[in-house]
Amino acid sequence: MAPRRSIAALLAIALVSPAACSDTAGEAGDALIIYSGRNKELVGGILEQLKQSVGGNVEVRYGGSAEMAAQILEEGGGTQADVFFSQDAGALGALTEQGKLAALPQDVLGLVPEKYRADNGTWVATSARSRVVTYDPGQVAEADLPASADAILDPKWRGKVGYAPTNASWQAFVTGLRVIRGEEGAKQWLAKFKANEPKRFENNIAILDAVDKGQLALGLINHYYWYARVAEVGADKVKAKLHFVSGNDPLGLVNVAGVGVVNGSPQNEAAVKAVRFLLSDQAQRYFADRTAEYPANPAVAPGKHQLPPLGSLQGPDIDLSKLSSLQQTLSVLQEVGLS
Repeated sequence: MAPRRSIAALLAIALVSPAACSDTAGEAGDALIIYSGRNKELVGGILEQLKQSVGGNVEVRYGGSAEMAAQILEEGGGTQADVFFSQDAGALGALTEQGKLAALPQDVLGLVPEKYRADNGTWVATSARSRVVTYDPGQVAEADLPASADAILDPKWRGKVGYAPTNASWQAFVTGLRVIRGEEGAKQWLAKFKANEPKRFENNIAILDAVDKGQLALGLINHYYWYARVAEVGADKVKAKLHFVSGNDPLGLVNVAGVGVVNGSPQNEAAVKAVRFLLSDQAQRYFADRTAEYPANPAVAPGKHQLPPLGSLQGPDIDLSKLSSLQQTLSVLQEVGLS
């Protein structure tokens, strides 16, 4: 099997990939250029509003977070990117490690809790998502729900837990597990998880479908898939329920989408204005209502989905920038046979 590519090894792909595309044709000129690792379908609406708020010419280029981060690294000092909008903290951490993101003003950093921004102030979260356990109440009583990652390994769950091995959120969970428990600790957990015969699915939606149909007892997903389903069909038509794991356990990992200003950007003032907009009530409400994520700015309450406040979540206390070590995670997953 060919070795997995690191973020840096994605550079060549990123530079020629059709996935990296622009909303604006032609030369950038004096435009504020945003490299977005977030899907246009999800965030295109709020980035259009950002254009109006920032003023002037704003260009958005879309692609995968890892690919866009890799492109910034490859372009070096000649990059056209002024702002990097990432789907996950890992890609932001990778750029921070290479000195590619500039420190943000304190008034911007202060809008977000300390645990959801870089230690050196180079990026801030714009929204958050929690790993959760979705379950079939017809098969699992509330009193029997797993209270930790280790509880998932109980033999009573053999063949009853669904996961999506190629999904970025699963890989981020495993990366968090590595950060918290070390390489050997993570390998031990993964080996036991594999021995418990978990069911493989293509993605989180497929897992939720299986639980909702009573075909699976438990599934490991992100919270917003369930909320989106409820918003689409109504709570009375969704059989599956959600279980938030507390106690600072890896199974309750809270990951974030986030944004940073590229170091050396000639559009620094406009770039900071763009970051500030993404933390505004207008943008935070968009994330809460449109994408069913948690607002990163605690001054903005969850919207129509009635999510519990971000501060109420009890995920593991880790430096989210360290989720950049995806390459090591992929190697570990391949080694234990869960890739």
